[in-house]
Amino acid sequence: MAAAEPARPRRGSSHVAGEGQDREGPRRTTPRRRSGKTGAAAAMRAAAQQLAELLGRLPDSVSSLKPTEDGWEAQVEVVELERIPDTTSVMASYRVALDEDGELISYERTRRYTRGMIDRQT
Repeated sequence: MAAAEPARPRRGSSHVAGEGQDREGPRRTTPRRRSGKTGAAAAMRAAAQQLAELLGRLPDSVSSLKPTEDGWEAQVEVVELERIPDTTSVMASYRVALDEDGELISYERTRRYTRGMIDRQT
């Protein structure tokens, strides 16, 4: 009977730099562009995923994303309190700052509102 091959690490397992690198190289949670900076789509996913980890709630949407000198800034909408009917659920808007590698460096709740609320023109 032949010796069993060692189990390959699962995709979501933690990675220590320099150890266990295969042909693909180290795995990142946020893909990079060739310039070393995170692209807009990856930044949008990173903002939503990392905020979800911190808040323990899944984001509903990313309502804005803009590049900054240091990386990206996003507005992420989160359901804070689900109610019936859905239009009365309490939502929150969070400003999320990411560095150029797509890592969350700060977040702040900027607004709370009901889902059915329509912005008024000023």
